[in-house]
Parts: sequence; structure tokens; C-alpha cells
Amino acid sequence: MSKVIKSTFISEAVEGFTPRTAMEEASRCLLCHDAPCSKGCPAGTDPGKFIRSIRFRNVKGAAETIRENNILGGSCARVCPYDRLCEEACSRCGIDRPIEIGKLQRFAIEQEEALNMTVLKAPEVKKEAKVACVGSGPASLACAAKLAMEGYEVTIYEAEEKAGGVLTYGIAPARLPQHVVDHDIETVKNLGVKFVFNTRVGKDITLEKLQEDYAAIFVGAGLWLEKLPEIPGVELPGVMAAADFLKKARKSEGTYNPGRRVIVIGGGNVAMDSAVSAKLLGAEKVDIYYRRTIEEAPADMAEFQYVLSLGISITTNFAPAEVLGTDKVEAMKFKGRDGESEAKVAVDTVIFAIGQGAEDMGSIAPFALNEKGLIVVDYSCKTSVDGIFAGGDVTLGGKTVVEAVASGKIAAVGMMNYLAQKEVN
Repeated sequence: MSKVIKSTFISEAVEGFTPRTAMEEASRCLLCHDAPCSKGCPAGTDPGKFIRSIRFRNVKGAAETIRENNILGGSCARVCPYDRLCEEACSRCGIDRPIEIGKLQRFAIEQEEALNMTVLKAPEVKKEAKVACVGSGPASLACAAKLAMEGYEVTIYEAEEKAGGVLTYGIAPARLPQHVVDHDIETVKNLGVKFVFNTRVGKDITLEKLQEDYAAIFVGAGLWLEKLPEIPGVELPGVMAAADFLKKARKSEGTYNPGRRVIVIGGGNVAMDSAVSAKLLGAEKVDIYYRRTIEEAPADMAEFQYVLSLGISITTNFAPAEVLGTDKVEAMKFKGRDGESEAKVAVDTVIFAIGQGAEDMGSIAPFALNEKGLIVVDYSCKTSVDGIFAGGDVTLGGKTVVEAVASGKIAAVGMMNYLAQKEVN
């Protein structure tokens, strides 16, 4: 009989390194001169350098390297797909197995927090130009931190009551505990970045007003528009989009009732997070249905393995056809990929994790948008509106946290160049 893991909503899925195991793992590093692992990181976190620091017992130096290059080093250590980025590039792949870079990064940041290290400090003399960021997700936090490190005064406007965006409201705490996100955000705050909460730009304050008060603006609003398929019954109570479900689950701090029987539809990490959250919130039966095969699914294999370890079943090659019910959802009907098979499953809650879209960004400002409603930017993340830059999912689509961090850093450089040019003129 298979052993199923019994856990709670806030329990961590993976244990971190101890000082001894971290040193053992770091000692496996080949100390490559060209450090292919560092070249494999979109955000330029430079694992080659911080692993070398850990190997020689310089944990503060490791934390400094991580924070200087990636202000969200703690969060990225938990959710970054390093198995297909830095770890895939690791030279030890050709010998035995790659260095566990993600866990070493996690160790360094955990030590930073445990020992109250201060590894970053913003300059005391501030520049005259002030900058605003719209949204407090990964891209905005990365952009704000880089600007603050260069002496700019930055204010972040956030529609929700807490900072973090998808980090706070869109990922299961089993994968990304809230205290990790909070520590990353506190690091940003310690650089002098100010936060204005419960303020939606375009509703509570206009972008035009921000343009009057700030010399440059960064838009990192993310993707929060629900996506539901055009099938009968999706309007029934009990049918939810994954982003809405995960936000409610995170805000409840483990008290949200998902229902006794839950079906999650999708094959990405968001689907896995939704299924895990539903199970850990107390659902008796949780099933994932995906229209393609496991090999074609975008979710990380580690997420599939964790889902299965919790006793969650995965059914592939079945697509949603109809939601059945009268006053609320009662069952879900699926059609097989082969064109012949069908399935009807009793359910209390249906969660669609089939992607999210951008809100109407054109209503905020006359941005140039692509066919998906995403903001079009140039190589420096500059939009079609003068003085406004954008990055993260609102320009990239649903990419990874580390890619959002990278775009935020690129935008910060673009904004600094723009402001420098503005001063000259």
C-alpha cells in the first residue's frame, strides 16, 4: 500500500539544508571558471559565486551575492524551476547529478534571516527624481530595489492589503511560505522603498496623477483576470478560476473550506498549487484533469510528485465538456482526447487553472497592446507612453518569478537611463 503524506496548509513541502549538509553539497561544486550555472539564471543571481562562498564558510558573502543580484532570493529559491535553468547547466550533470543550487540559495537566505544580517544598504544621499511602481509583485519589487540601491526614492502602489502579488496570493504556502515572502519584502522596505496599500491605480488614483508626482513610472500589475472555458455550466456556484481560489485560500490562512470533492482542471504549476491547497485545506477527494499527457504538461515534475504524494489523482487526456448542476455544481463531464471516451464525475468545487489574462491596461493609459492584451515594450521595457515602463507578467505573459525579476531589473536600468537623459535635456 502506498504511503500518503499527511500535512497541513502551512507545512513546507521540502526541508532545507542544515549547515552541515549545505557545506557537503557546496563541496561538490567543481568551481568552474566559466560557471555555466550563473549563465543559466535569467535574473543573474550568480550561483557560481554564492556556492563558492558557502563552500568556504562565507555565508554572509553568499547572501550578499544573492541579494545584490536578486532581491527576491528567498522566494526564488523556493519556486524557481532551477532544474531546467541553473541546475540543468551545472557541469556535474555530466558526472553524476547537478548541485542542488536552489536549496543552497535557500540555505544562504535562511541564514541571513536567522542571524539578522544586513547585506544591502541604500545610499543616504537621494536623487531628486522620484519614481512610482504600480503593483507589488516580483517585477515591481525587483525594479524598486534596484532603483533604491541607486539612490532613487521609490513608492509602490498596491491594490491589495499586502505586498507580494503572486508571491503572496497566487502560490501554495507549502511551496512558498508567507514568512519567506515577508522577509524578501522587508529587505526591499529596508532600502527605503515606500508602500501604499489598498490603492488601485486607474480607480483609486489615476495614472495621470502619478505622472504629475513622479518622474518615471513602472507598471508591474501582473495577470489577475479570470479565464474560464466557454462550456455550459461555468456560471454555476462552485466553479472558480485558480487565481481567485488561491487568493481566497491564502487570505484565509488555512480556514477556507474548498468543499468535500474538488476537481482541478489544468496541467501547470498553478493547477498543482490549487490541488495541493484544496487537499491541505481539508478536501476529502481532489482530482486533477488535464487534456494532454504528463509529458506535455508545463508543470515541474517535482510538483507532480508532491501532488501524488498527497494522494491526489491525475487523469490525463480528458478535456472539460460541461459543468452539470441546478443551483450549484454537482458533476463534471469530460470528453477523451481519442474522440470516443467520456467521463462524468461527481464534484462540489471545480477549479479551472487554464491561465490568467491581463486586465484592460488600455483603460489605465493609452498603451500599445498585443493581441493578448499585454503591454508592448521595447528592449529597455519602455512602453509607448513617455516615461512609463512595464515588466513582469503584464508584458511577458504567465512566465516564472525569476523571469519577472529579470524584467524588473532591465526596466530599472531603462528608467535610470531615461531619467539621466531627461536631466541632460
